[in-house]
Amino acid sequence: MKKNSYLILIFLVMGLLSSCSDDFVEVPNKEDLSESSFWKTDQHALQALTATYAAMHSATGSKWAFFEEIYTAKTYRADDVTNNTAETYSRATASFNNTTEESGPFNIWQACYTGIGRANQVIQNVPEIEAVSEADRNVIVAEAKFLRALNYFWLVTAFENVPLVTTFDTNPENLFPAQAAPAEIWAQIETDLKEAEGNMLASHSSEWIGRATTGSAKALLGKVYLFQEKWTEAEAKFAEVVGMDYSLLPNYEDNFNGSSENGPESVFEIQFSGDRTGDNDERQVFNFQVSPYAFGGWELFYPSQWLVDEMKTDVDGGGNISERVYESIFFDDPNSEMYSRGDEAVRPYSEVASELNHPKYFKKYAFNQDTNFYNGTNLVLIRFADVLLMYAEALNENGKTNEAIIEINKVRERGGAAPLGAMAQDALRTQIRHHERPVELAMEYGIRWFDLYRWQKGSTATESIKTTLQDHGKPFAENFQDKHILFPIPLQELNINQNLNQNPGW
Repeated sequence: MKKNSYLILIFLVMGLLSSCSDDFVEVPNKEDLSESSFWKTDQHALQALTATYAAMHSATGSKWAFFEEIYTAKTYRADDVTNNTAETYSRATASFNNTTEESGPFNIWQACYTGIGRANQVIQNVPEIEAVSEADRNVIVAEAKFLRALNYFWLVTAFENVPLVTTFDTNPENLFPAQAAPAEIWAQIETDLKEAEGNMLASHSSEWIGRATTGSAKALLGKVYLFQEKWTEAEAKFAEVVGMDYSLLPNYEDNFNGSSENGPESVFEIQFSGDRTGDNDERQVFNFQVSPYAFGGWELFYPSQWLVDEMKTDVDGGGNISERVYESIFFDDPNSEMYSRGDEAVRPYSEVASELNHPKYFKKYAFNQDTNFYNGTNLVLIRFADVLLMYAEALNENGKTNEAIIEINKVRERGGAAPLGAMAQDALRTQIRHHERPVELAMEYGIRWFDLYRWQKGSTATESIKTTLQDHGKPFAENFQDKHILFPIPLQELNINQNLNQNPGW
């Protein structure tokens, strides 16, 4: 998939396939794409699918919109991250002072509906392309349904009350849809994923590695069940994924340094190539965002004090801090070290403590195998460790606590932490929620915030987000109100579409 030029395809395929005319030009422009000239070949089908994947980078493909708007908006509200208040990115969102005009939620909305619009075009048009074999059509449409489901998952968990659009329509009268009930959105997500998993491939050739697979669809469907507290369905679907050809990487850090992209632990990743040829800019910038100023980084955000304190309790059989902690954060500890871009060396914390602007940093993505200024390391959305922990959560809620502990211990063992012993169901639930998931998955693309969201919205051992944030010392937690459980519907959208209603409290 990295061999395809995202930005070129965005303009080619997603100019809504409109054409222009000029009364003074009698010879048609054969490079001008339109409804009549596109959707003819297998290449067109793959271009359109690639453009649908590209929306995960943002509506425009901008790495800045993705990392500084979308990622920060999804991440900064949680208790595992503390933002650098000297930087403006999602600062208001992090302090729960955001308004309906905040750019982060708008970029999420825009990117998701861009992806949905492109997926709808693929789903409608590809089955009609005679030049594409039936088998290939089925796979391409299935992947488009997976991507549509993923975008709706992000929308319904972030905004809850959103329009449900499953067809591509250029009729102006149909371009202003009203919001659907959240239950309708969840039902459509389930339908798309159930239909997708039966036609997706278990793996792709090296040319197309990174495209979603059967395992991607099954894992996302399991997560969708988990968010709705459909514990039996979640357990069964995650069991299917566990029975597939996934495994934990021997070294925890290899999930984040580019050495094992699309490897055995990867269930689905956002692809970055680092390509800058032509008008492309397929780079990612996490290595700068997490690194200290002293190491040539930008330090946009840090691990929270609660997270660091919790990580210090993640120990091996000898009482020593686990390897996964040392590969997740850089902190005041004799064994903590981090890669410095300034001198391209690994620096012990004790050696550089006096140079640091802040006492603790994230280490994930700080070092990359790709040594370019901005690199092409992928961003993992779902990895097998997350699947095992979600599987364990479903097992525990189904009364299978001992079986759940077995799955958790697989993750702990790989990370160098001592195995858990016998625990009661309630105790294990707390262990999963406030140790295993944040320690293993800290700062990984909004996972922590949306965990907090589902535990408040659910009926199983419901937990107040505000109480959790306050108990964990989240800055500005006192500003949190119930309205902050959801993002507001972006004002830009309300101004355009009079059929939309604002979320409660906004």
